[in-house]
Amino acid sequence: MKRVLPYIFIAVVSLASSCRNNTTDVKSKPDTVFIKEQPVAIKEKVLSAEEQKALTPDMVLESLKQGNERFIKNDLTARDHSALVRDASAGQYPKAVILSCLDSRVPVEDIFDKGIGDLFVARVAGNFVNVDILGSMEYGCKVAGAKLILVMGHEYCGAIKAAIDLVQMGNITQMLTNIKPAIMESQNFQGKKSSKDDGYVEFVTKNNVLHTIMEIRSGSAILRQMSDGGQIKIVGAYYDLNTGVVEFLK
Repeated sequence: MKRVLPYIFIAVVSLASSCRNNTTDVKSKPDTVFIKEQPVAIKEKVLSAEEQKALTPDMVLESLKQGNERFIKNDLTARDHSALVRDASAGQYPKAVILSCLDSRVPVEDIFDKGIGDLFVARVAGNFVNVDILGSMEYGCKVAGAKLILVMGHEYCGAIKAAIDLVQMGNITQMLTNIKPAIMESQNFQGKKSSKDDGYVEFVTKNNVLHTIMEIRSGSAILRQMSDGGQIKIVGAYYDLNTGVVEFLK
């Protein structure tokens, strides 16, 4: 439903006057000042258990797509976050689980125009899965009722570049081994296989998303069965840092 935001119009009338011989002389004309339209925060309702149960995976996916369209147009929902915090304190019934990279330029809730209580968000550099994240996803879907798992990589990913460059640094080295399978699956790239080639980095990033989806299905019998039974969907996406557009991968 489309929001109607009020226009705020303020007229300021300035009068300069002086008194000479008991007479008033108006020396300035009225000035009209227009102040930019301001959105009024709405008290969006936190999703209930009944409303979450009525959702389908396709409905949630469409909701994310529509939210991204609003984000691109700079038309984010103006929410009363204080009210939402209080309303959500009694329980949570999110729509989806998002696995994103750690990157600070990827504000997950904003990208999809979602608020408090809407999403479970897991973040790790390179958006790969391990047993902890798989367990979190199982909780989000099997226990808490989320209908969608979205794995989202992004443009210019530093973790992908570091894995390509075989970076050796503390625990980062071990972490990057999770991305190596995607590099091996990118051998058919037609071009220079370098972290300085944006096309190659994008190719590896998308393969990493697809590999992560495969790891989710192979690493969790619970999520695989839910997916096969139509209770959830597991999908991939690629976020463009320059445009804010989320490309949903097939």
